Amino acid sequence: MIKYNKEYWQDVNLAIDEIPNINRIKGKKILITGASGMICSAIVEILFYLNFEANANIKIFLAGRDEAKIKHRFPMFTNGETYTFINFDAVNPDNNLNIPVDYIIYGASNAHPSVYTTQPVETIMANIYGLNSLLHMASKVHAERLLYISSSEVYGNIDEIRPYEESDYGFIDILNPRACYPCSKRAAETLCVAYNKEYDLDIVIARPGHIYGPSITDSDNRASAQFTRNAVKGENIIMKSSGMQLRSYCYTLDCASAILTILINGESGNAYNISNRDSVVSIKQIAEEMAKEVNKNVVYVNASDKEKKGYNLMTNSSLDSRKLENLGWRAIFNLKDGINKTLRFYSEN
Repeated sequence: MIKYNKEYWQDVNLAIDEIPNINRIKGKKILITGASGMICSAIVEILFYLNFEANANIKIFLAGRDEAKIKHRFPMFTNGETYTFINFDAVNPDNNLNIPVDYIIYGASNAHPSVYTTQPVETIMANIYGLNSLLHMASKVHAERLLYISSSEVYGNIDEIRPYEESDYGFIDILNPRACYPCSKRAAETLCVAYNKEYDLDIVIARPGHIYGPSITDSDNRASAQFTRNAVKGENIIMKSSGMQLRSYCYTLDCASAILTILINGESGNAYNISNRDSVVSIKQIAEEMAKEVNKNVVYVNASDKEKKGYNLMTNSSLDSRKLENLGWRAIFNLKDGINKTLRFYSEN
């Protein structure tokens, strides 16, 4: 949970300044799934800010299974006043929504390594069943556009250590249950472009790298989330691998401004990488930065076999963000600033 204060909302405003043509969503109806998660909650904060500070008059629909999670994530806002809660189960093939909205942001997906190993079926279905129901609804209500939040994991393993462009695809072992996440993301992207082709539905796809920030959830067991909890408690940073995997990191508010940039300005049928060119580092490097911030050490321990099964299969997941930057977007929080803000704004409560 975030410690909201004046400085945090100033950062929200700075992120908004990097979204070209932001005025295009004024007065629009926007539905968001996965709104209590790390990425989409930052998008919601931007929309709330636009309504309160810029009189944007955006009608916000937050869809999910558990309204209590939305209330917990946004305790200062009220269902029925600042947003409308919509009951939505991403693993249910029979969602029958009929909500006349202009834009849909689909961010409902298992995103935690432990869940990939214990619920691989549900992980796949959330990316197929739930998405299909909203693609169908978007077509039915003539929505202007649907944005699907995919993942850098769609690239798989490529025998080159360089930032991946949107047309690069490598190997994924489809018989490894851990592939439930990247394979379902790949299939979901194809489902989006199938609707685009067959039903002339306007869709765009965002491919975030590794996102970090103060909006980590209680259940998030990704490496950067665990590092954050260690640091906030004043503990040494616990590493359970060599940490040599190269990744594109991006602060939550930068990721949120990127997604809204793609929603507003992206070319229909296209995918866009989200990466901060100043934050392409190894897991070990981000652990060391967090440890330095709280004057602690990085300590290496052996991961359990269960933990290893959930590890990302990619040795390199660095992303080339030039296509997104060509839309006029840029990241404004470098790694040092992002880590500092993560630790200052994150609350264990």
